Amino acid sequence: MSSNAPVVIKKVKKVIGGGHHGGAWKVAYADFVTAMMAFFLLMWLINTTSPEQKRGIADYFAPASVSRSQQGSDGLLGGTAFQEDGARSSGANRAAPADSSPESRSRAAEESAESSPSRPTASSDALSRALARRSEGAEFESAEASLRQAMQDMPDLAELSKHLIVDQTPEGLRIQLVDQEGRAMFAGTSPDPMPRTIRLLEAISSVVEQLPNRISISGHTDTLQPSRAGYSNWELSADRANAARRILEEQGVDSDRIFEVTGKSSSEPLFPDDPDMPANRRISIMLLREAPVMPVDHSL
Repeated sequence: MSSNAPVVIKKVKKVIGGGHHGGAWKVAYADFVTAMMAFFLLMWLINTTSPEQKRGIADYFAPASVSRSQQGSDGLLGGTAFQEDGARSSGANRAAPADSSPESRSRAAEESAESSPSRPTASSDALSRALARRSEGAEFESAEASLRQAMQDMPDLAELSKHLIVDQTPEGLRIQLVDQEGRAMFAGTSPDPMPRTIRLLEAISSVVEQLPNRISISGHTDTLQPSRAGYSNWELSADRANAARRILEEQGVDSDRIFEVTGKSSSEPLFPDDPDMPANRRISIMLLREAPVMPVDHSL
């Protein structure tokens, strides 16, 4: 054999596993299946947990749940804390020097007053008043509806409803008996009520006595003065208001509910542009709004 013969090196490639690309794809597929199973398990848990449980899980993983205290008992120091000067002592850190300026003391006093639950706040008082006013307004609307219904149900009162004006004012529910052209509530310049006036007051009393509110009664006239000497519209308006009071009490309205009976003459005309208009002659019955009862120890 010649020493000049070429040397041939043959490389043999061995395939382990016997399959295409080996078995690495099986590991990747198993990881994928595991991830999908974990994903669907997470979706199932989200759908089955309550909102409270979700908030609890979120709080557990949220950074806000980590204590920010410098106390050793809350962290790794195990009951000790490092001071700013480097010393270590048990218990809490030394308190920082308090700001003794007047502004800081005033601010601290305001914060303490706001956080104290022993005294009712202004907002709670306002809410109580608003609720009481709303409830009272509903009662007034019911009383007004009852009065109008009574006028419709009784034929003899249907015609008299033209003499009645019912509205709500800041002071309360106002019921007014007014004169119409040719149909007066009182005879001439007399304080004696007409039969129609008595009938109206009887119907009004059946509604008024169902409410607990105090009652204010006022009489009003036009500018025409009575012909009787020494007897003015002041006396006439007061006498007419007092006559209305007597009729209400005779029909069952408690006399303790009468707050005031006044005669206002022509000082408050219903139609200021026409002071001689018959409708200015009227009796006004006011169911007063009541302020909510305040606690005995309440202070402004």
